[in-house]
Amino acid sequence: MTDSSEHSHADERPSVTDPETVARHAEYWRRNIRLLGMLLVVWFVVSYLCGIIFAEALNAFTLPFTNFPLGFWFAQQGAIYAFVILIFVYVKLMNDLDREFDVDEGASS
Repeated sequence: MTDSSEHSHADERPSVTDPETVARHAEYWRRNIRLLGMLLVVWFVVSYLCGIIFAEALNAFTLPFTNFPLGFWFAQQGAIYAFVILIFVYVKLMNDLDREFDVDEGASS
């Protein structure tokens, strides 16, 4: 026998053509794209600018306790560390955004 609460939960879901739902979806995707844009700017600055364009200028500085030139370090390892950090930042921020707009994957359980 089916539980009546399952049917009532499905009935609460708003229509995708509802203007309020359409507006929420548009706001969600606007903020999602803005977040991606900001993270891509950080990625570009760390990998391309610090690792390639400004590497010579950054080589005037050394990484503390290692004496590695900073430009070399960004090109060889710093960019990789930044990419991994960006992944975790993206996951955290997107989970927060998903919860705010009630589209997180954990909501169905």
